[in-house]
Amino acid sequence: MHILHDTQDCPGALKGAALAIGNFDGVHRGHQVVLRAALEEAKASGAPAAVMTFEPHPRAFFQPGKQLFRLTPPALKRRLFEALGLDMTVSLPFDAALAARPAEEFVSHILVEGLGVSHVITGSDFQFGKGRDGNPDVLRVLGAVHGFGVTIVAPQAGEGGVYSSTQIRDHLRNGNPRGAAESLGYWWRVAGEVIGGDKRGLGLGFPTANIAVPDGFELKHGIYAVRVQADGNRYHAAAYLGTRPSFDDGDPVIETFLFGFEGNLYGQEIELEVVEFLRCDEKFDTPEALIAQMKVDCERAVECLKRLDENNPYGDGLLGGAPDGC
Repeated sequence: MHILHDTQDCPGALKGAALAIGNFDGVHRGHQVVLRAALEEAKASGAPAAVMTFEPHPRAFFQPGKQLFRLTPPALKRRLFEALGLDMTVSLPFDAALAARPAEEFVSHILVEGLGVSHVITGSDFQFGKGRDGNPDVLRVLGAVHGFGVTIVAPQAGEGGVYSSTQIRDHLRNGNPRGAAESLGYWWRVAGEVIGGDKRGLGLGFPTANIAVPDGFELKHGIYAVRVQADGNRYHAAAYLGTRPSFDDGDPVIETFLFGFEGNLYGQEIELEVVEFLRCDEKFDTPEALIAQMKVDCERAVECLKRLDENNPYGDGLLGGAPDGC
């Protein structure tokens, strides 16, 4: 998949695309309908299929002092786009210059002159241009003026209501990764480079791979059953997110004990698929009490993930279908 950061550099072979536009944080099931509409339009017309998104997230630009709980950082978002089969991702820098462009200029300069779009697909809540003066109705009018088609996709809903990034964030804040996965169509995940820790887990008999907590991270603190992509393999694991109240009650950490793993992952990137919330974080009075509880947590994680593999073996879990729970 081709990655483009400036529409003036668009390769000729990728001009004339059917282009989906949006933030697509999470690339959830509602987003996927928009993206698949772009794929269908591209197939029908023989055009490339592309997606346009923005970095940083516009909310981070307009509210710089407020951390945003991002569901999909740029690298994961691109993987999801590629998994869907898109030919190109246009990741535009969202800065003061872009925010100041009127809707008509955004269309004429970026979509038409830069990309030569043949068709644009968005959700019904899409707004663009200076002061958000652009909306689906404006886009239809401008499409007619400039000669490209426009498709507006209605909100999509499942049993839990309309799919939305806000809803998914709420599920994760409340320790409900299964609810998040039902809206996403894949297990939500977090990745990072393995860093050194204080080796308390090793001393307790549970050596962990630790990654930094991302900015704005709001997953509920506690113990989770997770699947881990590490060192070219997938492992079942139990992960801890919290402030370690039994020790220092300091900054939040993510510590993961990989079942059956022996080796050193320092400096390597690992990815955690968050499957099931097992219990809340809590303080233990003695190391022995903590160790006893950790054994129980690991047993529960083993059983949960075993049932998951038996009931829902969908590849690497990325856009593989509705997840069955533990």
